[in-house]
Amino acid sequence: MEADTPRIEKYLESIFKLQQIQHPVTVSRLAVHLKLYIPSVSEMVKKLINKGLVSQTKKGIFLTEKGNSIAIKVIRRHRLSERLLTDILGFKWDEVHEKACKLEHAISPQVEERIAKILENPKTCPHGHPIPDKNGAITEEKVMLLSELKAYEEGIIVSVFEEDSKMLQYFSSLGLIPGTTVRLEEIAPLGSVFVVRVSGSQHDVGKEVASKIHIKK
Repeated sequence: MEADTPRIEKYLESIFKLQQIQHPVTVSRLAVHLKLYIPSVSEMVKKLINKGLVSQTKKGIFLTEKGNSIAIKVIRRHRLSERLLTDILGFKWDEVHEKACKLEHAISPQVEERIAKILENPKTCPHGHPIPDKNGAITEEKVMLLSELKAYEEGIIVSVFEEDSKMLQYFSSLGLIPGTTVRLEEIAPLGSVFVVRVSGSQHDVGKEVASKIHIKK
């Protein structure tokens, strides 16, 4: 493995994730997601372009076929690692992201295959995101954002787009976890606050939170 490989993989993984919620990805959005300064991210993007992993236009950054293939492999290792940490080692869903970030760069194909077998080939990570199969295929459900629901509509939470442990703890405290049914009771003026009912309890959540929860009707 090249010395810079983990860093490259992290960038490709982040671009892939961001593409799932807004396409194309901009340097500024990538910098925010990686918690890095824009000049540093811009310099790394240039390196990825030179390696044929990323292309860039005035609209934003795009993974090339080669870059996308690598990203999917990293995503698979990351999400399998999260499942291993929660299902076998007993960690909570808000504790596993950073640990999986370290494991994903060290897992060999043989170890990856063994983990998948032990876990009986799980379909999703603890946060509800699909795990690519060994051939790189991803089964995506048709989902919408909680913030897109209308008053009195309900749906089942499919996934949560959040990696911060404190935010995930907050989601858990409200019962906003994959598999849970949520009903939108009311939308405040200007759509700044959403009143939701979860497991018999009513909560006020901001637009930022409501925009990170994917549901299916």
